[in-house]
Amino acid sequence: MTDLTLTPALATAIFVAACLAGVQYRRVWKAEGPRWQLWLYGALAALGLTILGFVPLAIPT
Repeated sequence: MTDLTLTPALATAIFVAACLAGVQYRRVWKAEGPRWQLWLYGALAALGLTILGFVPLAIPT
């Protein structure tokens, strides 16, 4: 069985991607853009933050 953990670099990349998706969600929302884009960016942001919240971080010792 493999150990499911995130490296610090991967966690940072997921965090940045989730933040960028959240910013894009807000831009589409404010511009009253297409609903599918709201769902796409919202789901990407939620997925990224959920992964960060529930998958442990591998801290080198």
